Amino acid sequence: MTTERREPAQTAGERAMLEGWLDYHRQTLAEKCRGLTDDQLRTASVPPSELTLMGLVRHVAECERGWFRKVLVGDDPGPIYYTDEDRDGDFHLTEADTWQEAYATWQAEIEIARRNAAGFGLDDLSQGKSRFTDTPFNLRWIYTHMIEEYARHNGHADLLRERIDGTVGD
Repeated sequence: MTTERREPAQTAGERAMLEGWLDYHRQTLAEKCRGLTDDQLRTASVPPSELTLMGLVRHVAECERGWFRKVLVGDDPGPIYYTDEDRDGDFHLTEADTWQEAYATWQAEIEIARRNAAGFGLDDLSQGKSRFTDTPFNLRWIYTHMIEEYARHNGHADLLRERIDGTVGD
């Protein structure tokens, strides 16, 4: 896996800026996982937390699916890792869970997200609605939320990676 992170141009238009920052944060998470073994990627931060780098990747795969499939276009293929009985299943790893599967699933969801978003303008409203307000979202809101989601979890990833092998960095 090679990761080339680039911030969007400082003068980019709004859509290019939003897509650029989302891709930057996607690439940041991939970089935080680069070069680690499956065991290391399944290493939890500190008890009782179950937070792991692989769990974060599985979680953002669920987020990509939820926002760009279920909410944006009204396609509900169901969850990937969690269930009604285990709402945090994306974080509950076993020895059978592999980076290869988690990464491939995440990348597939990103590609679907890009394709689905390409059919919408920033002001276009989603097919799905907020479970709290019963109102749709525009694509701009979804992009902004996903940037926030990744940025928050990349902070977690920084700490996890430092604990695993001492690697720190941007």
